[in-house]
Amino acid sequence: MNASTIQTRIIAIDDDPTGSQTVHSCLLLTAWDVDTLVTALQDVSPLFFILSNTRGMDAARAADVTRSICINLKQALEKLKQDGVVINPIVVSRSDSTLRGHYPVETDIIAQELGPFDAHFMVPAFFEAGRFTRDSVHYLMVNGKPVPVNETEFAKDSVFGFSTAYLPDYVEEKTRGRIKAGAVERFLLSDVRGDCRDRLRGLSGNVCCVVDSEYQADLNHFADQLQAVAREGKRFLFRSAASLLTALAKLPPQPVKPEDMAYYVRDRKPGVILIGSHVAKTSAQLAYLREHTDVVPIHIEVERLKVSDSAQRMQTTAGLADEILAQVDSAHARGKTVALYTSRTELQFPSQAQRLAFGEQVSAFLMDLVQRLPRTIGFLISKGGITSNDVLSTGLKLKQSRVVGQILTGCSVIRCPADHSRYPELPVVIFPGNVGDDTALAQAYTRLTTRHTSDTVRHTA
Repeated sequence: MNASTIQTRIIAIDDDPTGSQTVHSCLLLTAWDVDTLVTALQDVSPLFFILSNTRGMDAARAADVTRSICINLKQALEKLKQDGVVINPIVVSRSDSTLRGHYPVETDIIAQELGPFDAHFMVPAFFEAGRFTRDSVHYLMVNGKPVPVNETEFAKDSVFGFSTAYLPDYVEEKTRGRIKAGAVERFLLSDVRGDCRDRLRGLSGNVCCVVDSEYQADLNHFADQLQAVAREGKRFLFRSAASLLTALAKLPPQPVKPEDMAYYVRDRKPGVILIGSHVAKTSAQLAYLREHTDVVPIHIEVERLKVSDSAQRMQTTAGLADEILAQVDSAHARGKTVALYTSRTELQFPSQAQRLAFGEQVSAFLMDLVQRLPRTIGFLISKGGITSNDVLSTGLKLKQSRVVGQILTGCSVIRCPADHSRYPELPVVIFPGNVGDDTALAQAYTRLTTRHTSDTVRHTA
């Protein structure tokens, strides 16, 4: 096979649907059957995302889903190869910039099914949201100051908690000593900004590497070197947040500017904001939204769903849904956007399994609401990663969708297809729970409801 016929595709296996928050014009897949993957591998975009949603699962289920994706992906690549299309995949296990997620479960499965790899790189930087790595310590900007991630609320996550921001120690902690901190290769800023191609060529045995980066230019330069060495035959796997994908994909500016996203709103109609995330940042954004906009807030009392008797739970669920939808219909008829928000505190459960099970129950309830919203809503904002994945895959029943761009830094906009059975061409904002300042949610709402008089946008879309 001629080298000129070999194509490269960046494949991000994304544990929630927010990894596309720095790119545009690419596909998001909520299904990964072989035929769907074959189609995505032949798309014009250099990358696509497979939304595994594993951050909302326990480790065993996350492993099964990841394995299923990898097995089907291997078959899709082989099918294309038999048709004369050879693709060299760059595989990225995309996860959270605050270090939450099923590491090393997912990278282990990917290595077993799609390997062998010479190294796997941990690159958690997400610059747009103030997450960077220096001297192998991962930081978050909080109120203008860099804070080691283990000193933030994210390190106390009831499922994915951790004790250190020093990435080699984090790797040892998460692998339970299988990978010792001393065995982790550290790529410091001096390495990333210099010429480290010889060092990259010398990596083998799927060694774990942690990567410093303070600015997008750091990862752009490092990605150039990674791709150059990969073209020579080295095979690398990545565990990263969004900024590495920006560096690997090298996309031009998005076709519609963030401030012009009202272009996509259907018939200038009011919309719905669905808020499932309960992290402190989301709660602050909700408070600002309520105080500074005319959005109608509707509280979803998820505590009412915590009923042990199944028959009583079904009755309670149906009654609560009818109450909420009646309020939504009334507000929509008055030309008002509603903000549906779940309780702001995380309920406590005796075990992680019970917590996850209740989370699935709440998600099913929210998706029932999404499927029954007024058909004429103009837009939908989905706040929270797991919530957004469920909105795309279950609420809207989208097998695939395309990112049209970002409305705010880190917040992707997708559109339902024109033949969608209920919401054709509906713009949907995927808004991560931990992104933006207190004003960000209100700003996204304002951009969707502010029409510009210029027709320039129409000519660029």
